[in-house]
Amino acid sequence: MDDKINISYITLSGYVDLNKYRYFYFFIVLTVYILTVCSNATILYLIWIHKNLHEPMYIFIAALLFNGLLYSTNIFPKLLIDFLSEKPIISYSACLLQFFMFYSFGCSEFLLLAAMAFDRYVAICKPLRYRNIMKRSTVSIFLVLAWSLPACYLAVLAILSSKATLCTFDLEGIFCNNTIYSLQCVRSTTITALGIVALLHVVVLPMLFTSFTYANIFRISYRSSKQSRKTTVETCVPHLLVLTSYFCLMTYDVVIARVQSDFPKTARFIMMMQISLYHPLLNPFIYGFKMREINKHLRRLFSSAKKAPAVIQ
Repeated sequence: MDDKINISYITLSGYVDLNKYRYFYFFIVLTVYILTVCSNATILYLIWIHKNLHEPMYIFIAALLFNGLLYSTNIFPKLLIDFLSEKPIISYSACLLQFFMFYSFGCSEFLLLAAMAFDRYVAICKPLRYRNIMKRSTVSIFLVLAWSLPACYLAVLAILSSKATLCTFDLEGIFCNNTIYSLQCVRSTTITALGIVALLHVVVLPMLFTSFTYANIFRISYRSSKQSRKTTVETCVPHLLVLTSYFCLMTYDVVIARVQSDFPKTARFIMMMQISLYHPLLNPFIYGFKMREINKHLRRLFSSAKKAPAVIQ
């Protein structure tokens, strides 16, 4: 049996012609991908070279940005190739691999944000015990769990899906996500049950933990000094912005795409593009501008870059 899947691109309800505008889309996506790689890599470089940024909070930020790079690389190169192809196709095994990586890295973000919330809780609410609690070994355990736990769940889901019988080879979407289940003749109750358990463990519980932790942080900081409240806002608000935006996008993907509702094609296309383009590009700008130490090193980097041509002359 041919294991090729025809990925039909979602158009803007007839207002967008893929054949006519393929090079425009290619240029836009390529530009966004380059910006994503450069912005994430710049912040990662700053955290790597500056020893005062070798703290748990910045290590978690670096992990979040690195996760975003992997997430983008899973989607963008194939998407760019598809824009230049007359008939975008992908093998079923490659589709399952993209599905695995998409949700594995996507769910890791929730666990990394939960680890960051715990780090901020200890730093703000238990400062005298911070060094004893947030040791290097503790940070390493959090990072390993953040990447390995979703990977284990998604590996099992991908393996079970690879054994399913397919009744159609036409996948509506711009990459392989939950819509791969629509290809199966019969939806497996095992896959559905395991998917719910995975969703609970790597999305819902980390989301609730993060929200509860930040609520406690703000409650305790409100009773403290003005400087303490200012520090809390500077370090916690960026995390909350990332968490909120990402949760909204992933909720759409899991709920709308999974149940195959009659969501307008235009809105579906825009939301899917936001999931793949918007969020990986958002993180470095949020942390670059909102985190004081990173912003300080970023300004020094740009100022030294501006002075470099003058020195050469």
